[in-house]
Amino acid sequence: MGDSRRGGRAGCPPAATRPARERRASPRCNPPPRSLRGRGRAAGSQVAAGGRPALRTGSGGAKLAALSALLLAIASLGGGCGSGSGTSSGATVTVYVAGALCAEAKGELARHGVEAGDVKVRAVCLPSSEKDGRLDLATIGANARRATEDSSSVAYIGEPTRAASRFAETILEEARIPQYPATPGAKAMRQVLDHLASS
Repeated sequence: MGDSRRGGRAGCPPAATRPARERRASPRCNPPPRSLRGRGRAAGSQVAAGGRPALRTGSGGAKLAALSALLLAIASLGGGCGSGSGTSSGATVTVYVAGALCAEAKGELARHGVEAGDVKVRAVCLPSSEKDGRLDLATIGANARRATEDSSSVAYIGEPTRAASRFAETILEEARIPQYPATPGAKAMRQVLDHLASS
């Protein structure tokens, strides 16, 4: 029993009788100091399968997840003007109008005045979507994309027929720009102005 206590571990000679090189090369016979014991398990708990660091799930991980969610929410608010929400007072907003309805829409805007609520309104006429008496789907798509690329867009007065307006629907919905389809130009512009005034 006296020899085993001096040796420390079964099969390990006493540390005093071993050369320094052997003491360093034999971790089984040279356990780490007490101050370092237990750290291996803590460090190992942070390593996932495959040797990659695992994500911490404590308070720090929760804070990071909350911050990511907040940033995503802020980013989603920035996409599209959506009926003029969030528009600063005195700003100029744009209503895009299909070519066939633009004269009526501009006439209504002139009668009403360019101000609606806290913003000024301008109407932009789009190229005609008809060629040789037939609908040009490429033009309808290009017109809708033009409206979505303008950060001042608040409304789109679409084609005179619902069948034609449906081709622009998906593009405008993704940007949250409301469309006023199959509605006379003057009536649609009046609806837009009333909505802006009440926003």
